[in-house]
Amino acid sequence: LSALCGYGSTGKQGGYPGGTGEIRAFSKFSRALNKRKGVRRMNKLTGAEIVIECLKEQGVDTVFGYPGGTILNIYDALYKHQDEITHILTSHEQGAAHAADGYARATGKVGVCMATSGPGATNLVTGIATACMDSIPVVAITCNVAVSLLGRDSFQEIDIAGITMPITKYNFIVKDITKLADTIRRAFTIAQTGRPGPVLIDITKDVTANSCDYEYKAPEPIVRQNSTITEEDMEKALYLIRNAKKPFIFAGGGAVIADAADELKSFAHKIQAPVADSLMGKGAFDGTDELYTGMVGMHGTKTSNFGITECDLLIVVGARFSDRVTGNAAKFAPNAKILQFDVDPAEIDKNVKTYASVIGDVKTILKKLNARLDPVNHDEWLAHIDRMKDMYPLRYEKNLLTGPYVVEQIYELTQGDAVITTEVGQHQMWAAQFYKYKHPRTFVTSGGLGTMGYGLGAALGAKMGCKDKVVINIAGDGCFRMNMNEIATATRYNIPVIQVVLNNHVLGMVRQWQTLFYGKRYSHTVLNDAVDFVKVAEGMGAKAYRVTSKEEFMPVLKEAIGLNIPVVIDCQIHCDDKVFPMVSPGAPIQDAFDENDLKI
Repeated sequence: LSALCGYGSTGKQGGYPGGTGEIRAFSKFSRALNKRKGVRRMNKLTGAEIVIECLKEQGVDTVFGYPGGTILNIYDALYKHQDEITHILTSHEQGAAHAADGYARATGKVGVCMATSGPGATNLVTGIATACMDSIPVVAITCNVAVSLLGRDSFQEIDIAGITMPITKYNFIVKDITKLADTIRRAFTIAQTGRPGPVLIDITKDVTANSCDYEYKAPEPIVRQNSTITEEDMEKALYLIRNAKKPFIFAGGGAVIADAADELKSFAHKIQAPVADSLMGKGAFDGTDELYTGMVGMHGTKTSNFGITECDLLIVVGARFSDRVTGNAAKFAPNAKILQFDVDPAEIDKNVKTYASVIGDVKTILKKLNARLDPVNHDEWLAHIDRMKDMYPLRYEKNLLTGPYVVEQIYELTQGDAVITTEVGQHQMWAAQFYKYKHPRTFVTSGGLGTMGYGLGAALGAKMGCKDKVVINIAGDGCFRMNMNEIATATRYNIPVIQVVLNNHVLGMVRQWQTLFYGKRYSHTVLNDAVDFVKVAEGMGAKAYRVTSKEEFMPVLKEAIGLNIPVVIDCQIHCDDKVFPMVSPGAPIQDAFDENDLKI
């Protein structure tokens, strides 16, 4: 029996080198049978093997990472389980962190990334911070030098737990192998519970080499946070909703995270309230719905900004009142009582003073409200909102190849069923404004941190998690330069993402600010150099196109989707195209202006 189970005379699991296929098959069958029967069976495993077994416990099917000295034991163990866990070797550790993030956003599951000590670990930091700002469940696994070498400035030693403490929901350093399995399980639970977020586990190399008993445990179910929903808060919310004459709903990323789209739609139609969203809230409410008014804030629609300014009750569903949303917070929704629903009590009254709040899972809150509310009539208020939609539509130059045109064409071809990822800047705002997001988890972007170089890695993660979806990353040329090496990752594994570059040869959003607020002093924002994205993409093995006119784009996009391989489309647009409407920094959102206002 010892031989059949892969054990040697020392009692340590020797793995499978030198064993027969029958032994491997029997061992795998035996483990599966034990799990199915619920049998608790003790195995003596190395720390590296425990990491892999715990990932399998948690249902992890894909990890993104880059190996190095201290994490080699884990990669060796992963090699033996490559038929169960797919590993994507990214071109850079930052790409791995963004890929894990994109995987999590697109699927709703925990994203996992791995890196070695020192620079490998620090290269994850921007990706971890991105996930933290947007409440994304990511588990980052790093390895460090052995316990005996900690604190000695050893080669590639870094205190990654200390570095990431402000940007993780929780982090661990594991120096005792007997605590390893439970630490990994805790990490996954913490990452998903309540308001999600990234968790880092740093494991010393000797822990990955040592052995101890391992016992399989099924993951604990993640319970929605409902104990904080009080009857008193619910009654106050119901009173405000029933007595509002001009209610307005503002949906944020929390509504997406809570999978509350169905409840939000029922709620909005029951109380006849228009709905705006934040950048992170895209897809929480159907962008084709008659009640939808567009994004709110610095680059929100005038209808959303003016509607929130005029409403008498603002119902905030899973949003944190970012400065990009509120503008001058003291003048935000000046005529409204603010009713906030959020799972995190720290967000109540943090940026904007509320009149009332309900703390808890927003899906549950909306479900409870829907059960107790009767339909109401706000026809006059909705008619006023519709008039504003007619007065203040989104506009752009129709005769040229522009960012808004490209985004609209992507929507026309995909009908809102693609997963759109973006980098950060003008292209990101155009993607938010001109693509109609009908479903949650179809818009993947860096909101809180605003990370240039995020989107391509995120697209790889989203495609690995949603293989049946078309995944398109929309980037500016400045952002694409930052992590375009991940095209090599896409071609290495034939991950068929489509990279659209809105190439204006400048840092577009920064240039827009320089034009409007800095007297057209274009300090270090011009990128007019010899870089040829088509040649770069082809050099990394991708199919590439250059588009210079409106007529060329749609045929190229159709061909790119049909090829089902990694594709880069370089779209040449004008350097002075701008994102409108806009609110000046520090101004109230009701001061939104567009190009027509600038002509007055």
